[in-house]
Amino acid sequence: MMLLTSPLLWLAAVPSLVHAYSALSDDTLKNLPRGGDDFDIHKGKILAPILRTRVSGTPGNAAVLKHFVDFFTNSLPEWKLEFHNSTSTTPTSNGKQIPFVNLIATRDPPGSQVGEVGRLTLVAHYDSKLTPKGFIGAIDSAAPCAMLLQTARSIDKALTKKWEAMAAEGTMDLDDQKGVQILLLDGEEAFKSWTHTDSLYGARALAEEWEFAFHPTASTYRTPLDSISLFVLLDLLGSKGSKIPSYFKTTHWAYKHLGAIETRLRKLGEFKSSPNYPVKVAKRKNKKPRGEPRFLTDADKPEDKIYFMGGAIEDDHLPFMARGVEILHMIPSSFPDVWHNLNDDGEHLDMDTVEDWTRLVTAFAAEWMELEGFFEAKKAERGEYVGKTEFEIP
Repeated sequence: MMLLTSPLLWLAAVPSLVHAYSALSDDTLKNLPRGGDDFDIHKGKILAPILRTRVSGTPGNAAVLKHFVDFFTNSLPEWKLEFHNSTSTTPTSNGKQIPFVNLIATRDPPGSQVGEVGRLTLVAHYDSKLTPKGFIGAIDSAAPCAMLLQTARSIDKALTKKWEAMAAEGTMDLDDQKGVQILLLDGEEAFKSWTHTDSLYGARALAEEWEFAFHPTASTYRTPLDSISLFVLLDLLGSKGSKIPSYFKTTHWAYKHLGAIETRLRKLGEFKSSPNYPVKVAKRKNKKPRGEPRFLTDADKPEDKIYFMGGAIEDDHLPFMARGVEILHMIPSSFPDVWHNLNDDGEHLDMDTVEDWTRLVTAFAAEWMELEGFFEAKKAERGEYVGKTEFEIP
């Protein structure tokens, strides 16, 4: 991604459609999985295999793609996997065509046909930067990829249970049903220096192809792009203290939903990065609650007080946005200090923040898919507050 010094506002010309959306109960929020040992940076089954150099067209890139495929194949067999392949020369390839492979993982209601179902689309790029040599890219974007894998795993059984219940009751109406899709995109990073042609290789190729991949004539959605109800892009997440503004006025309603989840999780004592997390409070001599930070800083602001700077940051959303797709961009407005340097590795991730973002994205996906009542009851492992539990969230 690249931060523009003279931002252009990319605002859609039409308002967002109103989507059905159902909040999770406090008990469900408390019991959402965190990632745990699978997010261990050395041995974790989800995150560790991504924490390596993975420049597009290299064996490291292919190994990470295989990790994703193995994860879905072995753990989530109900998800449909597709590859989108393209090639391009780059400023460093000396005329050689470099391959770019996007992975598309989709879970639609059973019995749905092509073009019938709108989808929540969760997105991250998985390639790493060519320079500096040895660059890992933990926030950029190994951790976001791991978050999406965990989200898929966390909601999978609830999706099955919901759709089975609807089928049994005869209430499966595909006109009202939604699917969920994960895009793991290749070739986001520039090989030499960021330009409109040396960046976003996989995203540009996929958006271009999907624009003209027409569904059958009578379909509800004309193309795969039309099927995207909301394109949620995660990038540069995993550093402590990063703040995410609301970039687009047309998707501010979705940003506010995400902000409401964050507020609830913080007040429930479920955010490990919070200074008021129960275990941290218990260790302090002064048990008085401290000021509560927040990731989503514009969630409670009036819209006339928000500068919607969509387009100020170039990222994988741009080719989709240019074709009318609604975007929710989860990226800090001030990039973390480790951005594009060798300190962006597993050791510099704030794992409490990584787990908190994972639960936030999982909760948002669960609410979007209206999964309340379909999760397995499970007691969360967490401490209890000592003293008062109330604090102010700015």
